[in-house]
Amino acid sequence: MKLTFSRMSPAQILALTFLGLILTGTALLMLPWASTGAPVGFVDALFTATSAVCVTGLAVVDTGTRYTFFGQFVIMLLIQFGGLGLMTMATMVAMVLGKQVAFRDRLIIQAAFSQFSLEGMVKLARYVVLSTLTIQSLAASVLFIRFQPQFGTVRGLWYAVFHSVSAFCNAGFDLFGNFQSLERFTSDITVNVVVMFLIISGGIGFSVLADLYSERSLKGLALHSEVVLKVTVLLIVIPAVLIGILEWNGALANYDLSGRVLGSLFTAVTPRTAGFNTVPTGALSEATALLVIILMFIGASPASTGGGIKTTTFAMVVLTVIAAVRGQGDVVIRGRRIAHSIAIKCLSIAAISLALVLTTTFVLLLTEDASFLDTLFEAVSAFGTVGLSRGITPTLSTIGRLALIVTMFAGRVGPLTLVLAIIAKPDPCSASVRYPEGKIIVG
Repeated sequence: MKLTFSRMSPAQILALTFLGLILTGTALLMLPWASTGAPVGFVDALFTATSAVCVTGLAVVDTGTRYTFFGQFVIMLLIQFGGLGLMTMATMVAMVLGKQVAFRDRLIIQAAFSQFSLEGMVKLARYVVLSTLTIQSLAASVLFIRFQPQFGTVRGLWYAVFHSVSAFCNAGFDLFGNFQSLERFTSDITVNVVVMFLIISGGIGFSVLADLYSERSLKGLALHSEVVLKVTVLLIVIPAVLIGILEWNGALANYDLSGRVLGSLFTAVTPRTAGFNTVPTGALSEATALLVIILMFIGASPASTGGGIKTTTFAMVVLTVIAAVRGQGDVVIRGRRIAHSIAIKCLSIAAISLALVLTTTFVLLLTEDASFLDTLFEAVSAFGTVGLSRGITPTLSTIGRLALIVTMFAGRVGPLTLVLAIIAKPDPCSASVRYPEGKIIVG
């Protein structure tokens, strides 16, 4: 077994750690004291564990009413481990115990956070854990002040901690019951600002957070950080304005001015793969739902707790198309030429992701009694590890639930990473072979 493990690629080990965490969570959630009433069945427990580890938030049973404190605590741990990565947590434990972090572990951390080199992997893992705990603790303190008068000290503290972890890890699980998410706080400035801050900070990526912390300003940021921040701002501001216009007299009509403004902004932020909602998702118009689908497919940024094809992949696809239309040979950003291999990788990720989403949608259309828009929304939400739903998740058939389980797993591990983990190792000699050029007509 040790020999077999040593021969595995970082992508394979990464996929197996997520799978092992999911199966462990499934077993714990099936325990009698994890749920109220009868124990949760295998498929429902597997779905919940997958959704938690993959920081999705889709739920076939209500988290706030179906699970006991033990079950909810297990879900929170699965969210935290799934968001940060099991190897990151293991590295921190090794450092605390004074053990040397093995070279292979550094390779896995590098794969998990999509870093360019092995340099500083242990430092990055330490920063990831410490920054996560700091941000979550500060946010939980603010939420506790807001929740304590309404829910009491013990319950208010638990709600503050759980939702801080869930929001920062872009999970979207909530404890308010009856699948209502944060709908009772649509006009609440404190809850909205804190949760949106957690979603954005967890979704822009730890490398960007580290860059911002070290530079202490927007000047001098790395090219990657600059692209992530610009795309993130654009994907929040423009959709927020569009959602406000589309839903002002629709899904937002029953709210006051602050509720309409906050509702528009929150609905634009949450497709960063968070999964919380302050406005009923099923009440959104078809045009708004399509906009949310696009945002969910794009998702968060690399080296973050979110899913989707990632903001930088989306930016590269757009810039590659623009360069092709203009007849330019290279994609240039801030005076820097982007390698063709990166552009090809981005196009591959987008194509594989689209194929996965369409396949899942096709399966749901065959097995579920739901409209095309609702099934597509569900499939993209699962792939992007978002957790938003138009209300069909609890009614899914067993086949439908299994299809979403596979989609959530692929979305969290990464479609390209999963493909690399499954396929055989490429021939090392093939890279040095160049065949005669052929021509085909395209376009």
